[in-house]
Amino acid sequence: MFGRPYFKGTRPGPRMTTTSVASAARWRTPLVIILCGCLIAMLAFGPRSALGQFLSPMSLAFGWGREVFSLALAIQNLLWGLGQPFAGAIADRYGTIRVLCGGALLYAAGLALMAYSDTPGALHLSAGVMIGFGLSGCSFNLVIGAFGKLVPDHMRGVAFGAGTAAGSFGQFLFSPLARALIDFSDWQTALVAFAALMLLILPLSVVLRTPRAESSGAPGTVANQSLRQALSEAFGHRSYVLLVLGFFTCGFQLAFVTVHLPAFLLDRGLSADVGAWTIGVIGLFNIVGSLSSGWLMMRMPKRYILSVIYFMRALAIVAFITLPMSPLSALTFGAVTGLLWLSTVPPTSALVAVMFGTRWLAMLFGFAFFSHQVGGFLGVWLGGIAFEATGSYDVVWWLSVFFGVASAVINLPIVEKPVARPALAPA
Repeated sequence: MFGRPYFKGTRPGPRMTTTSVASAARWRTPLVIILCGCLIAMLAFGPRSALGQFLSPMSLAFGWGREVFSLALAIQNLLWGLGQPFAGAIADRYGTIRVLCGGALLYAAGLALMAYSDTPGALHLSAGVMIGFGLSGCSFNLVIGAFGKLVPDHMRGVAFGAGTAAGSFGQFLFSPLARALIDFSDWQTALVAFAALMLLILPLSVVLRTPRAESSGAPGTVANQSLRQALSEAFGHRSYVLLVLGFFTCGFQLAFVTVHLPAFLLDRGLSADVGAWTIGVIGLFNIVGSLSSGWLMMRMPKRYILSVIYFMRALAIVAFITLPMSPLSALTFGAVTGLLWLSTVPPTSALVAVMFGTRWLAMLFGFAFFSHQVGGFLGVWLGGIAFEATGSYDVVWWLSVFFGVASAVINLPIVEKPVARPALAPA
C-alpha cells in the first residue's frame, strides 16, 4: 500500500521501483516517524497506567483482598520486563513492525479477557501474563528503539523525550477516562473499550518499520556484532551494570504509586476522583518532565540528570507521607512526581546508545527495563502484602525513599563514552 522505504544496507525487492522507494522515503520523514511513535506510546501506556482504577471495583465485585489484584499486576510488570529483551532482540534482528503488531494484539486480548475474569487465576492470566507480554511488544520501549534507528542523531534526544512524554499523556488521558467509564457504565465496559483502542496500534506500526539486521552507522556501532557478543560486552561493562541496577528503583516507585496510590488516598478519606486525577496529573506533568529531560541530556551529563531525579523523588515521597493529607497535597504530589516520573527513560536509553551504539539498542535497553520491571513487580506485590498484613502502606513508602537515595548514588560513577572495542570477528 505504502511501498517499502529504502534503508542503507538494503535493496528494493523485485516488485519495487526507484520511484516507489523514493516516495516512501519522502513521506516517512522524521516528524512523521516521531508523531506515529508517540501515538503508539500513548495508546500502549494509557490503559496500563489506569489499571489501578479497577482495583477497588473488581475486588468488591468478587470479594477479593487487595493482594489478588496486586499479584496480577505484579506478574504483569515482571513479564513485561522479562519479555522486553526478547522483543527488543527480535525487533533489532527482524524489524520493529512484527513485534509491535503481535504485542498490540496480545495486549488487546488481555484487556478483553480481563473484563470477564471472575477468578484469581483468570485475572492473573489476563491482566498478568497476556497484558505483560503484550506490553513488552508494543510499549514505548520498542518505540524508543525504533527512534534510535530511524531518527537522525541530532534529533534523538528530543525524540526519546517525546516518545516518553507521549506515554505520559496516555496516562493523563486514560486514568480519568477509566474513572468516567466506570462511573457512567461499568468497569467491564471500560476494559473492553480499552481493548478496542489497542487495535489502532496496528496501522500506526507501519511507520516505525525498521529493516532486518539494520546498522545505524552511529558511533560505536559495529554492523557484524552478534547478539552474544553484544550481551557479553554490555554485562562486562561496569557503567551499564550500574545503569541497570539504578533503573530498578524507577520501576519500584512507579508501579507502586500507579497501582496503590488511588486506594491509599481512599484510605485517607479522599474521594476516588482525587485518586484518578492525581494519577492523571502525574501523566500530564511528566510530559514536561520527559521533554525537559530529553532537552537537558543534550547539554549536560546524563548521569547527573538521573541522580538528581532519583534524589528528588525520595524527597517528594517523604514530604507527601509526612504532611497532612488533602486533595491539594495529593495533586501537588502528583505534579512534582510527574516531573520526575518517566524522565529517567530518555537519559537511560541515551546512555545505552552512547555506550554501545544503536545496533542492539532495543535489546540492551530491554535488559535495563527488565531490572525496572523487577522493581515494579516488587513494588506492586509488596504494596498488597504490606497492606493486608499491617493495614498500611508505610513500609513500602519508606522502601521507596531508601531506593531513591541508593539510585541517586549508584548513577554518579557512570562513564559516558563509547565502549572501547577491539576488532570483532565476523558474526
